[in-house]
Amino acid sequence: MCKGPLIIAGGGLAGGLAALALQRAQPEIEFVLVEGGSSFGGNHTWSCFDTDVPPSAAELLASLSPRRWPAHQVRFGAHSRTIEIGYLSVASERLHEAIIAHIPPERRRLDSAIARLAADHVALADGSEIAGSAVIDCRGPAGPMPGMELAWQNFVGIEYDATSGVPAVPMVMDATPDQIGGYRFVYLLPFAADRVLVEDTYYTLDPALDVPTVSDRVAALAAERGITGTPGRTETGVLPLALDGDPAVFWPESDPVPRLGMAGGFFHPTTGYSIGLALRNAAELAALPNPLSAPVLAQWSRGAFLRHWQATGFFRLLNRMLFWAAPPGERRRIFAHFYRLDADTVARFYSGQLTALDKLRILSGKPPVGVGAAMLALAGRRPSWRQ
Repeated sequence: MCKGPLIIAGGGLAGGLAALALQRAQPEIEFVLVEGGSSFGGNHTWSCFDTDVPPSAAELLASLSPRRWPAHQVRFGAHSRTIEIGYLSVASERLHEAIIAHIPPERRRLDSAIARLAADHVALADGSEIAGSAVIDCRGPAGPMPGMELAWQNFVGIEYDATSGVPAVPMVMDATPDQIGGYRFVYLLPFAADRVLVEDTYYTLDPALDVPTVSDRVAALAAERGITGTPGRTETGVLPLALDGDPAVFWPESDPVPRLGMAGGFFHPTTGYSIGLALRNAAELAALPNPLSAPVLAQWSRGAFLRHWQATGFFRLLNRMLFWAAPPGERRRIFAHFYRLDADTVARFYSGQLTALDKLRILSGKPPVGVGAAMLALAGRRPSWRQ
């Protein structure tokens, strides 16, 4: 076995949390966190619901100084609702600050772009290499994810120093705008009484994001909601949503490299949220007995993915109904139907822990899509439209 530190390849959400958890729980384990950018975490806002946070990772999350609200809202036409489930957000700057504060300089590297990696080393873009006892690939997906059939959640968000129009709690889905480009909704995140993030979000089969056009739409949406003030930071995202796939193709048993994060399939298939899974995986990693060899880590991380995949089959079924049974302009009806359910069912949906009765509730009542189209989608028949 190659001697050297455990290499955590990628200093985004998954890699950063893994490094922080190891430093807290097992500081005797040698590791190095390698990030290609000039800061850890990049330019992101990560959010989740109270129910997404595993108790084992509560202290880890607290170290990132999350902003928390006691409730959140949704709006579908005339139907508006405040849901008494707490909502949390973490700015990527807080992750960077936590890593700088708690991880010694010799255990972290910035501006170290990774060209390729293997189970025992990473090769950097400058031609140098870092050898280690094991490598965990925590980089985000750089393109297609073989073995996964995907749809996408595309968005542009602009943060405003606002003088008016800031809501008291987050609006996680306002689906009243015109349904162009797929299922479309506005997302409002009030960081302070005078600071709000406004996002224009699309559930679509096309990962292409026209940032200038959608940025103009964000400005119009903010004005329509009475949000006035100076625009600042812009954030963009193209997040995968799982429709179907073959786990053995996506992550072959023979693959010797452990994975965490989005590239490891660790995201909620329907919401695209990933921080809850990143927290859980970081806590589990930090609890593994030393030594953390490459075979042990590969078996553990692949096993975690397979359990997640098996537990979320119902969500992929819902996604197929959303994208394959409903024309783009009608997709919001599925979410409108869901958000009339009781808060406990909504909470378990968010956390990916639906009961059999929850699933029955979601599928019961007046169908939000045609029965024939739904049956074809469930059978794996693709639609004729493409967004």
